[in-house]
Amino acid sequence: MAQEHAPFSRAEYDRRIGLTRAAMQAAGLDLLFVTDPSNQAWLTGYDGWSFYVHQGVLLPMEGDPIWWGRYMDSIGAGRTCWMSADTIHGYADNYVQSTQRHPMQDLARHIRALGGDKGRVGVEMDNYYYSAKAHAVLAEELPGAALVDATALVNWQRLIKSEEEIGFIRKAARISEKVVRTAIEKAEPGLRKNDLVAEIFHAGITGVDDIWGDYPAIVPLTPSGLDATAAHLTWNGDKMRAGEATFFELSGCYRRYHAPLCRTVFLGKPPQEMLDAEQAQIEGIEAGLDAARAGNRTCDIANAFIGVLNKHGIKREGRCGYPIGLSYPPDWGERTASIRAEDTTVLQPGMTFHFMPALWMDTWGLETTETILITPDGPAQALCNVERKLFVKP
Repeated sequence: MAQEHAPFSRAEYDRRIGLTRAAMQAAGLDLLFVTDPSNQAWLTGYDGWSFYVHQGVLLPMEGDPIWWGRYMDSIGAGRTCWMSADTIHGYADNYVQSTQRHPMQDLARHIRALGGDKGRVGVEMDNYYYSAKAHAVLAEELPGAALVDATALVNWQRLIKSEEEIGFIRKAARISEKVVRTAIEKAEPGLRKNDLVAEIFHAGITGVDDIWGDYPAIVPLTPSGLDATAAHLTWNGDKMRAGEATFFELSGCYRRYHAPLCRTVFLGKPPQEMLDAEQAQIEGIEAGLDAARAGNRTCDIANAFIGVLNKHGIKREGRCGYPIGLSYPPDWGERTASIRAEDTTVLQPGMTFHFMPALWMDTWGLETTETILITPDGPAQALCNVERKLFVKP
């Protein structure tokens, strides 16, 4: 594949590989095997819906990365990866969901060819896409190798975004604005939730101007009423009702980059306790944004927000956000730092987070969130532009 078809410049991929190899060296690794689709894409540009079968990227300490997967998907790798064809390897289809053989047997052959069968090979053990069976077979095939847990090694290298990446996130933010505004504008009593979600999907995929929309790593979360007291419910065929709040946890997606944004709509007259919580939440968000400065820590953001809630007599536990950027299902978070009291990750310019100070109470939920960028000077920048409030529709 020609480099000009890849989403990023060769210099950007060289930067990423350099960071990863430095982390590998610090961990004493000779070879790294990553299965997380986000990490595969970050290193090679690979983009396909094939993560339901075994696939991954091998990164040695020298030379280009090697994409490995099902043969039919190696064609897609040739269309999306920045590397040359000799670094793309596909295994035969009779390995797929077979009880007689396993794809890791084929992978082991490539690892032996790289000399990794006697070295320290990093694998992402706590990952959605690397099964216990895969690990067992790989260990059996490579008895002389040390399989070392390298979970999140690549993820941590993704924490500070390049200018090219920030550009993609800003485009995703434009789509996020559109999908959230669409949800608020369309919401009304009697509208079936699945019809509303259809409008949300349409807005997200059509995108904004020449910014085309990709599928988000998380489907629209749109619970109403008592369902909104839970964090991660999706939708059903029920009709929206007056007297209920619905929160929209959504994100635009551009070339796999996300900018999550949540807002809440109330159909009718909100209860006073929700209006009081809204004011406390917005005040807390402002305090959190002010604390989200380069040199501070992720815990400073959480503590600033929770401090405001405590002042208003609202108890809130759990983390208040996480890094975002390039992602595939089932999560748009990067699974590294967290905005919570015990996390002391130092904030640096170029980090991007979903600041997620949602409130889930006994009878309603209130989500008002922002995708934020840590800047060289001053408080964090909110990348989306949708009024920060509880939207009330009579």
